[in-house]
Amino acid sequence: MKKILAMILAMVMALSLAACGKTEQKDEKKDDTADAKTFIMGIDAEYPPFSYLDENGEYTGFDVEVCKAACDLLGWDMQVFPVNWDQKLVQLDANECDCVWSGMTILDSMKEAGYVLSAPYYDNTQVIMVKEGSDIKSSADLAGKVVAVQLGTSGEALLADGGDLADLKATFAELTTCDSFLKCFTELGGGAVDAVIVDKPVAVSYAEKNEGFTVLDEGLGAEQYGIAFRSSDAELCEQIEGAVAQLVANGTYAEIAAKYPDIVNNLTLLG
Repeated sequence: MKKILAMILAMVMALSLAACGKTEQKDEKKDDTADAKTFIMGIDAEYPPFSYLDENGEYTGFDVEVCKAACDLLGWDMQVFPVNWDQKLVQLDANECDCVWSGMTILDSMKEAGYVLSAPYYDNTQVIMVKEGSDIKSSADLAGKVVAVQLGTSGEALLADGGDLADLKATFAELTTCDSFLKCFTELGGGAVDAVIVDKPVAVSYAEKNEGFTVLDEGLGAEQYGIAFRSSDAELCEQIEGAVAQLVANGTYAEIAAKYPDIVNNLTLLG
């Protein structure tokens, strides 16, 4: 009888130890999941070819693809957060996103305000978009015209008082501001404005996909795109830049860029 009881006790102890082992394994899995970082990318959701919603309702674009590849290298989960472009830095400061990465022009005012900015990755210029058949052939023809620009963009900054294009703005009959490039283009298509001052890659991308628009050859100001982080996130910026450097080195960056031929020649990281 004693032998039988001893055997039963031994079996109970073995089962208990096995159960504890399974519990510890489950806890370890939970801890691994809990440790995964989620990186929140702030974008302009209406800014092709850098960031936009595709026909399947998924966020994509050159910047989005590069960010996803960088997060994969770092072992992070990525989440996309569409910002109000005019309030992008306010939303960044409010921790609604970890960065603003969406064809964002590097401005001296951002540096002066203490934001951490990545090295530039794209050379850009502002251009004029008009309807086909327009009598506007250059910036000189904007005198007496109604011109649209997106709020919070470098184009708006250039046209503001004290900006490099302030004298040009003084010749307009009116400057209209919209909260997205798509609204600017809608106003142009409907005849509410005569021209739109816009980033070149966005203008070219839109004109290629929509008939009836012309992008003038004249450039209105050189600028560069970068990624903005909060002043306390210099290390986070370094991590992202390090991952992007790996993507450049292993050829992934060039593979992504090849999908966007309109911008590939102006990507500084590809020389």
